[in-house]
Amino acid sequence: MPTVAYLANQFPSPVEPYVAEEIQELRRRGVTVIPCSARHKTAALDSELKAMAGETLYLQPLQLKLLVHAAFISFLKFPVLKDFFYRALFQGSEPVRQRMRTLLHTGLGVYFALLIERSGAEYIHVHHGYFASWIAMVAARLLGVEFSMTLHGSDLLLHPAYLDSKLKHCKFCVTISEFNRRHILERYPEIQPDKIIVLRMGVDPHTNNPAAAQPPRENRHLEIIAVGRLHPVKDHAFLVRACRLLKNRDVPFACGIAGEGSERRSIELLIRDLDLLGEVRLLGHLSHQQLDACYAAADLVVITSRSEGIPLVLMEAMARGKPVLAPAITGIPELVLDGKNGFLYRPGSLEDFVARVQLVRHSGSALAKLARAARQHVLQHFNREENLAAFCNLLLAQICPTHVSRTVENYSYENSVLQ
Repeated sequence: MPTVAYLANQFPSPVEPYVAEEIQELRRRGVTVIPCSARHKTAALDSELKAMAGETLYLQPLQLKLLVHAAFISFLKFPVLKDFFYRALFQGSEPVRQRMRTLLHTGLGVYFALLIERSGAEYIHVHHGYFASWIAMVAARLLGVEFSMTLHGSDLLLHPAYLDSKLKHCKFCVTISEFNRRHILERYPEIQPDKIIVLRMGVDPHTNNPAAAQPPRENRHLEIIAVGRLHPVKDHAFLVRACRLLKNRDVPFACGIAGEGSERRSIELLIRDLDLLGEVRLLGHLSHQQLDACYAAADLVVITSRSEGIPLVLMEAMARGKPVLAPAITGIPELVLDGKNGFLYRPGSLEDFVARVQLVRHSGSALAKLARAARQHVLQHFNREENLAAFCNLLLAQICPTHVSRTVENYSYENSVLQ
């Protein structure tokens, strides 16, 4: 079986469980997988992720001797990489600062090639289209192997730097929604449609059993939960302002926001300034067990993001039979069918968001049918076991012919293209 270098911007990450799941599933198939990370781990990890961190190949901190070697190889192999250098510096409309960063990332690609060369990696897969995908592309070129990538949401819609080159040179691209696929083919018409493949994320329906919760009653507090890192793209400030409107309208509610991030201080100040200290709580990072308890107690699970792929949070809530409310953006309507298995609101509309919250509050027992439809939709289309199998089948179908055609001698260090 082939050896695959699997690269992410930061691995392992508790907010990106799908990366570890794909690595584990490939290993169950007999594939040798080298977990790689462009950044060093910083987040708190559970025991399973700590074990994976212990075997992960990190680009940082940089090794001086290898860095000097990479600089030499960059000069020596300039003809091999010249189109990447030219694209980074002279083509496209990226700002100068972005171009300088990409120039550095080209050097990191050479550095990464040196790091994984001795492992005999026959293929590189990179998760997300951020700077790590440029690194993977450069390393693949130098090693004479192919690479593929997975695109989610912000990496495609908000930060698509140099995505034209990455799509051109990758063997194939996995993306998680039909919306994303249409966006790619519309924006990059030169890319062959069969190169862009939709494979959804998923949750384990066996561990997300429907909670035996009562529908929200009008004479008690509505329990609202939001789960997501405290980052501008998640727009928790929108949720806090919506909570102020709910309070103005005398709706009894409590809202918990689970997650950590750079926006914590500003959200705390907003909660205080809007006099919501009694209604809105920042729960911080929660363990799986703590999240389970939050979901069980929730009457409504919401997200208020400005950009998304298809959030796992919504899948998890729907698999548990919980009503969800989300903006009608990107691929979310492929998961949440408004009024049938959940609720959508007009992006940016506080009034529409609040109206939907009040609709949930007044729906009572009618939500039971919606909850069953939500779980069934997740079971059918967002089943982690089935979708992981589809990803591994796709990857192996693409790389096994290469594995068969190459001999071990082709990858010996002594005959390396990097010497």
